[in-house]
Amino acid sequence: MRKNWNWTLFACFTSAVTQAIICNFAPLLFLTFQRSFGISLAQLSLLVILNFSTQLVTDLLATFFVDKLGYRPCITAAHFLSTLGLLGLAFLPALMGAPFWGLLIPTILYAIGGGLIEVLASPIVESCPTENKAGVMSLLHSFYCWGHMGVVLLSALFFLTCGIENWRILAVLWAIIPLANGFLFLNVPIADQPPAEKSGGIAALLRKPLFWSFLLLMFAGGATEQAISQWVSAFAESGLHMSKAIGDLLGPCLFAGCMGLARLLFAGGQEKLLRKRLAGGAVLCLITYIVAAFSPIPLLSLVACALTGFGVGLFWPGTCTLAAHALPGSTALFALLALAGDIGCTSGPALLGFVADANGGDLRAGIAVGILFPICLIVGLILTKKLKKKLA
Repeated sequence: MRKNWNWTLFACFTSAVTQAIICNFAPLLFLTFQRSFGISLAQLSLLVILNFSTQLVTDLLATFFVDKLGYRPCITAAHFLSTLGLLGLAFLPALMGAPFWGLLIPTILYAIGGGLIEVLASPIVESCPTENKAGVMSLLHSFYCWGHMGVVLLSALFFLTCGIENWRILAVLWAIIPLANGFLFLNVPIADQPPAEKSGGIAALLRKPLFWSFLLLMFAGGATEQAISQWVSAFAESGLHMSKAIGDLLGPCLFAGCMGLARLLFAGGQEKLLRKRLAGGAVLCLITYIVAAFSPIPLLSLVACALTGFGVGLFWPGTCTLAAHALPGSTALFALLALAGDIGCTSGPALLGFVADANGGDLRAGIAVGILFPICLIVGLILTKKLKKKLA
C-alpha cells in the first residue's frame, strides 16, 4: 500500500465523500432540528455560516502551516477532526443545556476537518504520477457529488426504515468513513509538496489581476452551488409541500447527481473548450434560478433546482484547472481558491436563509435574490478571458 499510488487516489476520493457528509448531512435535518430544538431559520442559517466560514478560515491558515507540517499529518488530522464533529453532532445537543450550542461545537470541529481536506486533496492528487491530471482532478470533485447522493439516499432509507427520530445513530455510522480514511492516509504514498519559493508565495499571486478574477469565479461558483444545495431539501418539504423522503430524493439527490454527471463529462481538454462549457453552465444556472424562484409549478421549480447542479458542477474543478495552467501552482494557490469558494459557500445559503426568514419563511424569495450569483459567474468568465488575452 505504501508504494501503490492508486491507494492514494482512493483515499483522496474518499476524502471528497467525507466532505460531502460534512456539508450535506446536517441540512437534511434542518426541519427536524427546528421542530425538536426550537431552532429558527435564522439560527439554521448561522450553522451554515459557521460551517463554511470555519472552513474558509482554515483554508487561509493552512497556507501558513501545511508546508511546514507536511501533507500527511494535516490530511490525517482533518479526518479525525471530522470524525469527532460527527460524533459530537450525535451526542452534544442532548448533553448540553442549550441544544444550539450542542450543534454549533460539532459544526466547528468537522468544518476544520473539511477545510483541511478541501485545501489538501487537490494538491495531493495533482502530485500523484498520473497522466490525465485534469481528468483525475475532475473525477476527484465528482466523488463529492456521489458522496452527496449517497448521503441523501442512504439517509432517506435509514429515516424510512428506522425513523428520523434515530438520526443520532446515523451520525455515528457516517463518522466511520472519515475515521477509516484517516488511518488509510497514514499508510499511502504522498509526494512532497513543492517548495514555496518556486511559486512566489501568496504575495506574488495577490499582485495578479487574473488571480482575482479566478477568486471571483470560485466565490460565485460556491455561492451558486450551496445556496441551492443547502436549502433544496427544506424548499421541497416546506415550500413545495412534499414529504421528506420524496423531497430529499427529488431535491438534493437529483442536484448532486446532475453535478456529478457534469464533472464526469468533463475530462480536461483544451482551455477554449472548458471555457465554453463553463459559459454554458453559467447561463444554465441563471435560467434555473429564475425558474426556481418564479415558476408557478412546484415540480418545475424542483427540477430547476436539480439542473442548477449540472450548470454549476464544472466551476470548482474547472476554475482550479484554469488557474493551475495560468498561474504558478502551489499549496497557496489551491488554498486561496478554496478560501474564495468557501466564502461563496458561506454567503450564498446564508443570504438565501436570511431573506427567506425576513419574508415569513418563503424560500422562493431567497432564491430570487440569489440570481445575483450566476450573474457573477458570467462576469467572472468575461474578466478571466479579457485578462488572459492581455497576458498572451
